[in-house]
Parts: sequence; C-alpha cells; structure tokens
Amino acid sequence: MLPRIELLGITKRFPGVLANDAISFAVQPGEIHALLGENGAGKSTLVKIIYGVLQADSGQITFDGREAQVGSPREARALGIGMVFQHFSLFEAMTVLENIALGMDHPPARRQLEAEVRRVLDSYNLALDPHRDVHTLSVGERQRIEIVRALLQKPKLLIMDEPTSVLTPQEVEELFKTLRQLASEGCSILYISHKLEEIKALCDRATIMRGGRVVATCDPAKETARSMAEMMIGGNLKDIEGRDGRTVGQVRFTVENLSVPGEPPFGTSLNDISFEVSAGEIFGIAGVAGNGQNELLAALSGEQRRGMRGRIVIDGRDITDTGVTGRRRAGLSSVPEERNGHAAVPGMSLAENAILSARTRKALAAKGLLRRSAAREFASSVISAFSVKATGARGMAGSLSGGNLQKYVMGREIMQEPAVLLVAQPTWGVDAGAASFIRQAMVDLAASGSAIVLISQDLDELLALSDRIAVINEGHLSAAMDIATVSIEELGLLMGGVHGKKKPASAAPAEGITHHGA
Repeated sequence: MLPRIELLGITKRFPGVLANDAISFAVQPGEIHALLGENGAGKSTLVKIIYGVLQADSGQITFDGREAQVGSPREARALGIGMVFQHFSLFEAMTVLENIALGMDHPPARRQLEAEVRRVLDSYNLALDPHRDVHTLSVGERQRIEIVRALLQKPKLLIMDEPTSVLTPQEVEELFKTLRQLASEGCSILYISHKLEEIKALCDRATIMRGGRVVATCDPAKETARSMAEMMIGGNLKDIEGRDGRTVGQVRFTVENLSVPGEPPFGTSLNDISFEVSAGEIFGIAGVAGNGQNELLAALSGEQRRGMRGRIVIDGRDITDTGVTGRRRAGLSSVPEERNGHAAVPGMSLAENAILSARTRKALAAKGLLRRSAAREFASSVISAFSVKATGARGMAGSLSGGNLQKYVMGREIMQEPAVLLVAQPTWGVDAGAASFIRQAMVDLAASGSAIVLISQDLDELLALSDRIAVINEGHLSAAMDIATVSIEELGLLMGGVHGKKKPASAAPAEGITHHGA
C-alpha cells in the first residue's frame, strides 16, 4: 500500500539555523501518526512545509504515490491536506457558521453550507450549534469549529497541532472518538502533542525529532511516557526529589471572598473566591483557558485592583489595599503566564529585568537610584543557579530561547525567597529537561517553607506537584480536594462546569473519590 504522505530528505535552513536536516518518514492511509520532539526540534517548521506555509530548500514530498508541490495552504487543501492549529483563528462576535465560511476558500451559499455543516456534525457526533456566537462557546466547542472547517474540505490527511492543550479530560475523549472514526474511514492523521500518555492511548506510530533530525520511530503502545521523553531529549530524565514527606506548617496565604469584575467585552469576572495555602504546601488550580486564571493572578499580585472586593492576607498581614510593590515587600512573588512582554521585557537585559521585580526584596535600588552592579550580580546568580543558557547578565532577555527565559524568570522569583509564590503555566512551551528543572525548583521552594499557588492547564503537572487542588470555571473556584483522593473524572467535570454543592476551598476532600494516578 502506498503511503498517504512520504517525506524524503526534507531540509530547511534559516540564517544560522538548520531547522530540518534531511527529514524522511511516511504516514500510511488510516494511520494516526505522532510527531514528537522538544521545542526547537523542528516540528513546526516541518508541518508548515507540509501545509505549504513554508517551502523546503531541498527534498521531496509524495502524496498518494505522486510527487507533490505544495506552494501554499490553498494548494495543500486542494491536495487533501487539512490542519487544525493550536491557536484558533476565530472571530468572537460572529457565529459558528460565519466563522466556518470565513475559513473556506470557496464557501457555498449560506443554506447549503449550514446543511453541510449539520451533516458533518451528525456524522461525527459533534455537538455544536451553527447559530451560536463564538464568544458564548467553551474552548472545546471552539475547537470543533476548526475541526468541522477542516472536515468540510474532505481531507485525506489531517494535521492536529497540540489539539488537547486546552480541553477537559472529557473533551479529550470526545476528540479521540472523532479522530478514531476519521482514521477508520481512511483519513490519515499527523498528531503533534507533548502529552505522551495521550500519544500512547491514541497513536499507531511515532516519529521522534531532535535538533532538526529524525532520531527514532516507535510504537507508542510498547513504550512508556518516560522512554519517549528520553528519546526526545537524548538523555535520562531526573525524578522529582522531595515531593513526598514535606512538612506543612501554618497558613501563610489567605484569600477571602475575592470578587473582581472582568474587563469588557469578554473578560471573566471573579466571583467570591476563597482559599488558603500553608507553609510548605503547593496549592494547584486547574481549569480550561479563559476561565479567570489570568484575572486571578492579576488580582492576587496587585496588578488589577479596580472594583476588587474581598480580603488577601500574607502571614497575618492584610495586603488587600496595597499595590504590586507593597505586596512584593510583604513577601509575594509572581510569574504570569506570558513570559515575553509580561514576565520579562525582551528589549531589556537580564540584569534590568531583575530590577523590575526584585528591586525591593534584593535591594537593587536605594534612595531612588538603581544599584546596577548589584542587579548584575543577582542576575548572574540566577543564571548560574538555574542553568540558564545566556551570554551573561548583560544579555538581552529577547535573545534567550523560550525555555531558558522561563528558567530565568522562575529563578528570579524563587531566589527572592518569597513567603508566597504565585505562578501560572510554569512549564508552558518548555522542553522536558527544563520542565523537570523548574518543577524541582518549586518543590524545593515549598520544602523551605514557602506557600505556592500553581495555576496550570496541565493536569499531569498539577497532579505531580500539588498537595491540594481546586478548579476554576467561569470565575468560580471549586472546593479544594486532596491530591491523594482526587479523580481525573471529577476534575474534568469541574473544569467543564459541573459544580457540586459549594464548600470552602480549605475544606477536607470529598469522600468516595478515588485516586487516578499522578
């Protein structure tokens, strides 16, 4: 049987970078084929070549046994290649049907398009109302728009880029049913994900890239998540040390009845949020993107206080009415989700970025004057302690890779020895080695007596690090649950908006919930 698509010696160079180095592999008809690799491995470049966004410098692509020249995404779609991107391209104020039409090369008349959309929805058991405005939809429903748009083109090859990164566990299962049905009908699927347990459950084969090259192929069902991760990084992963047996002390951080209005038009309001975190504890907050995580971090850090009601306390001191600097002086450090432009300024040096958040606790400014030598010394200590690959404290933040910038930002906050650390998506978009390093640093900080609030969309990360966990949905925070007794199913239902009887977030975990493994 001829491969659906075969890549032969695909090579792509950028100034100073060999992104793809003679890449060769094939995907069979009806096969769900994983493409794995760390950030910078060359996956994105390769997929853009397949979809016609970029052109290879050399090499050949064959599609159904014939050589193919894919000069643009439109040519890719005409050939039978569809793609569902990680970041959706949707207009919030328009309907599902209008968004689908905008993404098609030649949309039919509205009535005919609606009939075709409903046919696809029925064929794949996808729940979606064509007349709903996009801003009223969950993230899972928004992804279905992209899937329907791709399926209307009747693809022979469907590329999925990190499709489950913002879905609840239940939505993941529904997506997998759709993909398995597509594969059974002969559609090939090229599946890109960093969630290796999902790769094991879904994919027939995996091609693993490192440094722009194919380094291995494997049957995911016969591998462990760890063995695939080690193939990706070309070395051994370190286990997190000190995760169990931490001593939990007195309450260090208390949030009582916090409410904050959302920014119009689509901002999420926070509603009566309460929880507490003790010394030595990591308190996890799970949730699908867009349910108030960024608003919560901004309110807790002091960045957003307009219209805020409630009470925030650190070590018995009420900091509700203090701003960012006052809260940092009281012992609060924070790492927002967006590292470029929010956690760090790309056009400033690492030493200057240190001053932005550490000037108070590390005395990098005195009597209105910056202590630049002290800032360089502190930045250098962060670079050394957190194994940041940088030219030094004078190097620009924008010159660092994503993983190295994240290590620097995390190190900058952790090395201030905060009483409370707020952190959102600490390992988002970083490679397995850097993720392991960052997670170990958080565990070590908790072991030293700090209280940590960990906001993440990665359930595996939350289950591996947290002592207790709560779920945020539409600006409401669920009761806290002990990590030893919580179930994935329970978390998924809460993430999807199925709320039980409200209890204080510091309450004991519900009985009868079984642990599903971390």
